[in-house]
Amino acid sequence: MNNSILGLIGNTPLVKSETLIKNPKVSLFLKLEGQNPGGSVKDRAAYNMIKSALERGDINKESKLIEATSGNTGIALAMIAGIFKLDIELVMPENSTIERVQTMRAYGAKVTLTDADGGIENARDYAEEKSKTGDYYMINQFANNDNWKAHYKTTGPEIWRDTNNEVTHFVSSMGTTGTIMGTSTFLKEQNDGIQIVGVQPTDNSRIPGIRKWPKEYLPKIFNPKKVDRVIEVSDVEAKIMTQRLAKDEGIFAGMSSGGSASAAVRLCEELEEGVVVSIVCDRGDRYLSSDLFM
Repeated sequence: MNNSILGLIGNTPLVKSETLIKNPKVSLFLKLEGQNPGGSVKDRAAYNMIKSALERGDINKESKLIEATSGNTGIALAMIAGIFKLDIELVMPENSTIERVQTMRAYGAKVTLTDADGGIENARDYAEEKSKTGDYYMINQFANNDNWKAHYKTTGPEIWRDTNNEVTHFVSSMGTTGTIMGTSTFLKEQNDGIQIVGVQPTDNSRIPGIRKWPKEYLPKIFNPKKVDRVIEVSDVEAKIMTQRLAKDEGIFAGMSSGGSASAAVRLCEELEEGVVVSIVCDRGDRYLSSDLFM
């Protein structure tokens, strides 16, 4: 029995796709990160970033935290900060779904909404300017090594273990890039032949949680050498696959998970054999007010 909610972060299920691919020599496994207590893969990074900052003495119980987010990281940070009794302000574009805003507030966070036209970049600028006053500690998930190290310590080892060391390809959507950086680092240490595939949106496509960053906003934790290949997915493809995951596989997830699964299926169709793992990064219930499932 595990008596702590924090002990429920990680060790998420790895389930085999039953409908998405036809080749019997290729297995596609979907890692259900929505099973984390905060509902997404970001619980791992949020916990490691806050816990490590406390352990180093970078922050204490009197610190005020601030972070820009597009959704899942904010929810995870709100949950973890609440557990540690820390004050946190989360900054996000005003067009974020109401479910995400309300969930952060439910965990006790202050939520500041920035102009939608400026996107997450504007939210990042706002948080950075406020942190320069010296009154706030900015988590800075985009440059925080404790982000990717969370996946080096947990996500990578879980995939290696749960595929019986047989994984050949790992597919992940890229936002802050923490998931793919940490998982790649671990898996490559086990077997350098494992192929790491990142997923980005096509030009002019908007997929929540996946970004093709302008150079000046590229996450500092990102190392392109740790990604063997990038597959671009359109928002239409991502939406169709997200709906298909729910209807055909019983996996209720968000659009970035559909993007990752769409790229994974495309990859599987190229392979003669292999064991492919794709990250399903969150749950679909935080997108119900959008047009994702209409």
